[in-house]
Amino acid sequence: MDSRVSELFGGCCRPGGGPTVGGTLKARGAGSSSGCGGPKGKKKNGRNRGGKANNPPYLPPQAEDGNIEYKLKLVNPSQYRFEHLVTQMKWRLQEGRGEAVYQIGVEDNGLLVGLAEEEMRASLKTLHRMAEKVGADITVLREREVDYDSDTPRKITEVLVRKVPDNQQFLDLRVAVLGNVDSGKSTLLGVLTQGELDNGRGRARLNLFRHLHEIQSGRTSSISFEILGFNSKGEVVNYSDSRTAEEICESSSKMITFIDLAGHHKYLHTTIFGLTSYCPDCALLLVSANTGIAGTTREHLGLALALKVPFFIVVSKIDLCAKTTVERTVRQLERVLKQPGCHKVPMLVTSEDDAVTAAQQFAQSPNVTPIFTLSSVSGESLDLLKVFLNILPPLTNSKEQEELMQQLTEFQVDEIYTVPEVGTVVGGTLSSGICREGDQLVVGPTDDGCFLELRVCSIQRNRSACRVLRAGQAATLALGDFDRALLRKGMVMVSPEMNPTICSVFEAEIVLLFHATTFRRGFQVTVHVGNVRQTAVVEKIHAKDKLRTGEKAVVRFRFLKHPEYLKVGAKLLFREGVTKGIGHVTDVQAIAAGEAQANMGF
Repeated sequence: MDSRVSELFGGCCRPGGGPTVGGTLKARGAGSSSGCGGPKGKKKNGRNRGGKANNPPYLPPQAEDGNIEYKLKLVNPSQYRFEHLVTQMKWRLQEGRGEAVYQIGVEDNGLLVGLAEEEMRASLKTLHRMAEKVGADITVLREREVDYDSDTPRKITEVLVRKVPDNQQFLDLRVAVLGNVDSGKSTLLGVLTQGELDNGRGRARLNLFRHLHEIQSGRTSSISFEILGFNSKGEVVNYSDSRTAEEICESSSKMITFIDLAGHHKYLHTTIFGLTSYCPDCALLLVSANTGIAGTTREHLGLALALKVPFFIVVSKIDLCAKTTVERTVRQLERVLKQPGCHKVPMLVTSEDDAVTAAQQFAQSPNVTPIFTLSSVSGESLDLLKVFLNILPPLTNSKEQEELMQQLTEFQVDEIYTVPEVGTVVGGTLSSGICREGDQLVVGPTDDGCFLELRVCSIQRNRSACRVLRAGQAATLALGDFDRALLRKGMVMVSPEMNPTICSVFEAEIVLLFHATTFRRGFQVTVHVGNVRQTAVVEKIHAKDKLRTGEKAVVRFRFLKHPEYLKVGAKLLFREGVTKGIGHVTDVQAIAAGEAQANMGF
């Protein structure tokens, strides 16, 4: 992690932003990794029949891994060939965790050859048969003509194949929503999930607020979750068509779970907890077109970079501004994204073709940052964001998922509720393993460092019943009559076989992102490690007496209240006022349950 990201926390944006990482990446470039790297119509630089090539259009060569498959044509395959193609589709769907993209009219080396209309129609018919065989649906994303000095027009077609895995109810992506206060985060989510445009006075956001003071002030202070579904054909499923969350889950093959975080600086600790604890797949950074990068925008951007959460940007409220104002805000964002601390490649999305390309490149390269400009009042360009979310593939591959599922069960406790006639309920994310109804787990650590036995009575995902929970999925678990007073945020529920270790003292390699003076022994900070959030004191700075902004060191911390469950290698973020730093845990001093209170200094 580049220490120069500290500029986003403590410094001001320098005009020009330092060296650039290429210009603004247009979604319709010849080097695009999608199947339609240019605008519709004939390309001037085609490949002629005589074998001479003047800048022939190429995609990157087909990769054996991943969910993208190139096919020159699929015309009348034999039965043996058809079965082989079906097996190949199953592999691509598995790699994409239920989604695959087929480029028809493309050779394996990436050369865009194209097909005549009759051949393309026959190929799509075969693809449809293949999809039916595996229980999937296909959607044509876009078509593009290529010119090969032929009288017959030749096309390339990009097709999305989607199938919900047999062991899941739906595909799931978690998107954290960041941005300055009053930038329109809750309003945008209200428009997306409710299916109705805003009236310009915040009507769309009212259903998202959880507390009376939020309704009165119009500002989010807590973490809330909203869902947006897409069916197998890519159509939006939200509350405009469904009355309940259960109906949305039943009708959807892909779910986007938005984590609505607070924008006001007073609630920054809540925003950090949402980013570290709920493990979002990516983040949406909202910027108001009329104010630009203001308030906590820069800080939220720095948090996403520090925690290595991929993000895309939405410029909202373009109905309130002149076109020149919107363009100025986009240019300002581009300068910040190209700064040395960011090293991002901005990608302005202005058409549906751009949105498809942006989704694919965003998943393939962590440096690409799509930028959308839209209005929640007029609805302008809102459909482009929906296309992007629909096409956006899972950002973790199937191998990583399988490796996590092979490990022992570990569930992070983020929320605790008491539900009438159900009992104690905990919400959180399954970090590893598999959790089923009826499983016996242990939860802890308690204040004295113990782990207590409990039983999982039932499981719900997005308010609908679920029998099996897999690594990476968020859910709520009913614990029956387990005493709620024994639980707190930051605990973990693990398999008894894990023999979990706890610590009150740990060491971490850190980078001090910003501090007004010097960072010394005895300084107290709030430490965030996953779902753990607790005050700790600096006991020792190895090889140094003090730290200044931008410096690195190995630091020993001691928790002040109670021991925690930490793992070596876990990402760490600490804060205290304007002081902020990041790093990772390098060592934990494990203690036995009976020694916990003695080690805390009681």
